[in-house]
Amino acid sequence: MGSAKQRNCSVLVALFLVCSGLCVAKTEQSQVHHSNPNTAKCRRSRENSCNMYVGTWVWDDSFPLYNSSECPSIRKEFDCLKYGRPDHSYLKYRWQPENCDLPRFNGEDFLQRMEGKKIMFIGDSISLNQWQSLICLLHAAMPSSNVITRDTSNSITTVTFQDYKASVLLFRSPYLVDIETNEVGRVLKLDSLKNGAIWKEIDILVFNTWLWWYRRGVGQPWDYIQDGDTILKDMDRMVAFRKGLTTWAKWVDSDIDINKTKVYFQGVNPSHYKGVDWNEPGVNNCAKETIPLNGSTYPAGLPLAQKVIEEVLSGITKPVHLLNITTLSQLRKDAHPASYNGMRGMDCTHWCVGGLPDTWNQLLYASLL
Repeated sequence: MGSAKQRNCSVLVALFLVCSGLCVAKTEQSQVHHSNPNTAKCRRSRENSCNMYVGTWVWDDSFPLYNSSECPSIRKEFDCLKYGRPDHSYLKYRWQPENCDLPRFNGEDFLQRMEGKKIMFIGDSISLNQWQSLICLLHAAMPSSNVITRDTSNSITTVTFQDYKASVLLFRSPYLVDIETNEVGRVLKLDSLKNGAIWKEIDILVFNTWLWWYRRGVGQPWDYIQDGDTILKDMDRMVAFRKGLTTWAKWVDSDIDINKTKVYFQGVNPSHYKGVDWNEPGVNNCAKETIPLNGSTYPAGLPLAQKVIEEVLSGITKPVHLLNITTLSQLRKDAHPASYNGMRGMDCTHWCVGGLPDTWNQLLYASLL
């Protein structure tokens, strides 16, 4: 009797995978022991055995997922092939989780699931990088789809796939918390988050912040930091980061309706300017890097900011999915624009499109399924 129920559960899992393409644990799919042939239980068993973020980069001749020269909207910061990158090997690597396979990104299926809905990327230029990648992935899947792009304000850019009434939005907010100008100047308010009134109306939110928290000099967009009722000229930036992130976390718990909105937070985006971090002392940038690191761990380990993110997220009552791209991106020292970009600077912070951000969106797609 028990074996018959196990077979029924396995059949349900197999049918679900055929329909959705979700990842399945390779080493454990033969060890399903649920006595109740219930699809939801089978699905939970599969998901618990699959950590999508632990794995290695493998060569795959079927990659990349699209031809970047056919994407109509790649910004000059990320268009590495257009600006002369001679090697294309960085496009050929696929992320392989340790105990499962990721579903290949299916743009048509993504848009069908998003019909009548909105997904918004909120953060700094790393959010722009991922948003740009998703637009290219969807355009490649539906090249003849009627697409409308518009800027509704200085902060929001919207791309709508009219055939599905599905919108992919970008909201520029490098700190997530507010910067306001008053009599003393521009003030970064660690306990103020007014844009949440806009964000909470969106179906899927993908947040990111970190890159700007240590910015100084002319590139720093604030003059003072306000912590509660205290206005300071400056403070420990990691402490400020934690306080700002905690304000965001409180907003999630107080304002997000989990029946309407799904929330993601992206892990820390790594840069590659210090070769010592990946055991190449004397290397000062990513200019000559053409292959990923082997293995699944990064010699320098996780940045402190990532640990702060994980601690803050652990205190949130409502469900937030950590899009944990930090380690898998640390391994991709080869995937930055370097000097092959329209800005002509050495960029080892952002990523080529196509390239690594396509994998971030593949992971996002898998989790949405």
